[in-house]
Amino acid sequence: MTATQKPCIICVAITGSLPTKANNPAVPITVTEQIESTQEAFEAGASIVHAHVRNDDETPSSDPEKFALLKEGLEKHCPGMIIQFSTGGRSGAGETRGAMLNLSPDMASLSVGSNNFPTRVYENPPALVDWLASEMRRYDVKPEIEAFDLSHIHQAAAMVKDGRIAGKLYVQFVMGVKNAMPVDRDVFDYYIKTVKRLTPDAEWCAAGIGRHQFTLNEWAVSSGGHARTGLEDNVRIDKNTLAASNAALVRRVTDLCETYERPVATWQQARDMLGLRAAKA
Repeated sequence: MTATQKPCIICVAITGSLPTKANNPAVPITVTEQIESTQEAFEAGASIVHAHVRNDDETPSSDPEKFALLKEGLEKHCPGMIIQFSTGGRSGAGETRGAMLNLSPDMASLSVGSNNFPTRVYENPPALVDWLASEMRRYDVKPEIEAFDLSHIHQAAAMVKDGRIAGKLYVQFVMGVKNAMPVDRDVFDYYIKTVKRLTPDAEWCAAGIGRHQFTLNEWAVSSGGHARTGLEDNVRIDKNTLAASNAALVRRVTDLCETYERPVATWQQARDMLGLRAAKA
């Protein structure tokens, strides 16, 4: 099987911590809305859901009870789908960012280094990174490395080598965040080359922020990687048209897979490729 024949895993980032209903009424805020939106995206072809939770006023939350309700609903309505919780810094500080890991989701995001965001520093100090990684090992949660910088790929590879990350590495290239890594094809290609050199058995994914989402979707699909889409990263189909739903953005990726003659990964194939445990019965 060549890289471009490999099934493409589609991750849908359903809500994040920034987009609001004022940005797009389709953004799901409540747990019920998130479950419904994810189910539609799952049926459209997504096999991973990247999830945050929100307070009633739409602000980010790190409430483990809300994560538990979300996980329960997703397991019921999207059986087999890979559930990935965010440990990002907008929802909490310090170890509160990993307070839901004892729920044992299939995966969780892990940023292994700091970088600049438009108005603040996204801080990921070494002690916190190591603690989050240890909690993921403790509860059998596979990290998804969110690489905002080339150094993050090197750090993740070092963590695999010394055992702080268990199993096959899964790296997501995040491009298009202002003040962080711009959308640059040469950099993208070098990221792929670096992952293959440092950890040849790793799987990789790509996420483009805002108007860059579709560009990164196409680069990833055409290069044999996996793709992230969803209203967390982008609320529009184009500059004049709001996305109708997370499912609509997923369908854009499935169309790309058809164009580049890549099968869309089922949840069973995605679990196998990522080395995940069997889905909850």
